[in-house]
Amino acid sequence: MRLRGVYDYCVIGGGIVGVATAHRILQRHPGARLVLVEKADTLGVHQTGHNSGVIHSGIYYAPGSLKAQLCVRGAALTKEFAAAHDIPFRVCGKLLVATDAAEHARMLALHERSVTNGVEVELLDAAELRRREPRVTGTGALFVPGTGIIDYLRVTAALAQEVRDAGGEIVLGAEITAIGETEAAVTVSGPAGSWAAARLVVCAGLQADRLARLAGLDLGLRIVPFRGEYYRLPAHRSDLVSTLIYPIPDPELPFLGVHLSPTIDGELTVGPNAVLGLAREGYRKGSVNLRDAREILGYPGFHRVALANVRTGLREMRNSMFKRGYLAECRRYCPELTAADLLPREAGIRAQAVLPDGTLVHDFLIERTARSVHVLNAPSPAATSALPIAEHIADQLDR
Repeated sequence: MRLRGVYDYCVIGGGIVGVATAHRILQRHPGARLVLVEKADTLGVHQTGHNSGVIHSGIYYAPGSLKAQLCVRGAALTKEFAAAHDIPFRVCGKLLVATDAAEHARMLALHERSVTNGVEVELLDAAELRRREPRVTGTGALFVPGTGIIDYLRVTAALAQEVRDAGGEIVLGAEITAIGETEAAVTVSGPAGSWAAARLVVCAGLQADRLARLAGLDLGLRIVPFRGEYYRLPAHRSDLVSTLIYPIPDPELPFLGVHLSPTIDGELTVGPNAVLGLAREGYRKGSVNLRDAREILGYPGFHRVALANVRTGLREMRNSMFKRGYLAECRRYCPELTAADLLPREAGIRAQAVLPDGTLVHDFLIERTARSVHVLNAPSPAATSALPIAEHIADQLDR
């Protein structure tokens, strides 16, 4: 197979985390020979381009976790980068709304966590919630003023341009099917050719576990894809709320629940839910990839997740099949929504790492070999945290 070049660094994956990592490496090591290799024909086609576009604040995550540390810093760095590159963003704030006594108790616990994580937050009672958002109802809410909205594809494009300006190469349409590591170098190869580098970083998202195994790093975990299905509201309903509206999340699950999200281009979206996907990169409803389905359904860790979350899984499947079930999730905090308000919008797919014992990996997970660093779990808030994740990976490489 034709060797297309020898480099100091090779990055696999053209989502925002991979591009930000290439960007950070070249900032830290000007003049380094770097190549970024992406399977798709464009950058950011998967999780980067299929999310709510939220600049998260870091309120949810366990104190001391990578998510807690990197999301708070990432929110600030994302806003700084956007301002410096004329990328539109808006700090609209977020309300996390409790709708019953159990959620109210979780809301108070979440308020304590936010203080520990250094996130500015305001505790609101039901009357103040209704005053700020007249069409939203609940027993109380947390207001997070620093939460914003942005288009992460534009951030990725700006980072990629700076990578090219710094001398880095970006190769598109190049799937990697083999990774070989020796004491001297790492070689990655596929139908489009091969590349050799002194250091390798793999930010492969939905394919992260497979590429780790190609490199000889098998921790037993598997990526299980969860479809996040969205709707959008009609244009005349885009002013329904002025802030992001979220439910109080279940602390046992890594999903944030169905929320109302204004977008930077003026839409108001509803979603996502979390339904098992049978195709890692199949965005159409009912998509099935036989290889993906076999791996998921044959994985003991998935069986344990399914058994532990039967009620939640059945509810999510019902809401996916029947719009009224999905609507009921939204009407808990926004009762005036109707089925006619929910218009189709493209789904997203979350790459969720699951351990053999059925544990859903909540935190970012980054592992290494002698010459490579692998990002094995980086779902939300990875887009918000991409710049400090890149710093963290660059530190690993330099170490």
